[in-house]
Formats: sequence, C-alpha cells, structure tokens
Amino acid sequence: MEEKNIKKLVIYYSFEGNTKLVAEAMAEAIGADLLQLRPKKELKSTGFSKYLWGGSQVVMKKKPELLPFEVNPRDYDLILIGTPVWAWTYTPPIATLLSTVDFSGKTIGLFSTHGGQNAKTLINMRNQLKNSNIAGEIDFFEPLTKDTGNAIKRAKEWASSL
Repeated sequence: MEEKNIKKLVIYYSFEGNTKLVAEAMAEAIGADLLQLRPKKELKSTGFSKYLWGGSQVVMKKKPELLPFEVNPRDYDLILIGTPVWAWTYTPPIATLLSTVDFSGKTIGLFSTHGGQNAKTLINMRNQLKNSNIAGEIDFFEPLTKDTGNAIKRAKEWASSL
C-alpha cells in the first residue's frame, strides 16, 4: 500500500480541550480526518465534582451512548486514538468506542493527555486492541497550559513518524 493511498483518521474524546489540541495537531500533520467522540449526555460539571463524577464513571465501567459517527473508522488504514486520563485510565467514551468498533487488522497509534501521570492508560487501551497493530504510543502533560508549542510539535512529529 502506497503512503499516498493510506486513509488516516484521528479519533478522540476531549473534555477540557487538551486532547482536542493534540488531536488537531496530529491530523493537520498527517492529513487525517478527525472524529470527535460526543456522548449523547455530556458531563456539565466543573471543579472537583467533575473529577468525582468522571472517576466514578470509570470505576463503574460505564460506556455512554455516543452520538452517531460522521465517518466509519473501519474505512481507514491508520487510526490514532486519543483520550484524557480519568482515574488512571481511558475515559468512558473511549471505552464505548473500543467495545463497539472492530479495529482488527488496523494500524493504531495511541495517545493520552493528563494532569499528573499517564498511569496504565495506554496499556489498558492496547489490551483492548489485541488484534490491531499498535504502531506507537505517546502521552502529553497538560498541553493547553504547559509548553503548548512543544506539545504541538511533539504531536506532529509523533504522528508523522507512524
């Protein structure tokens, strides 16, 4: 398969904009389509209640219903999947994605954004994608507020290396 014929997609969930920033930089760098996951019922909380609610959703292994996708991920060859880190793992919308879309045989890149540590987020995602080819993984510490320019540069370089 020639490079120019590879269809590329960046799928992400972003609550506060950190993952969106990184996803958009990656998509721009490699000429990929973007698919933002949107739960039918989005969290509106702010402050500490946001962390309490989000963490409880992860612990209870919730898989929220998502709004219909604008594209079919199965139509793409290279797929980058990004999530914020909630309760030391990926978010419930990503859990829904990984349990409803068959990524078997696809080349996948995984990325996360976090405010402290990545923990086992990317390992947990990789474990849900056992029949996929994981081409790479990367994480970003608070890209909206901590050296945004460098985060964008790293995102573009990483995506281009896959």
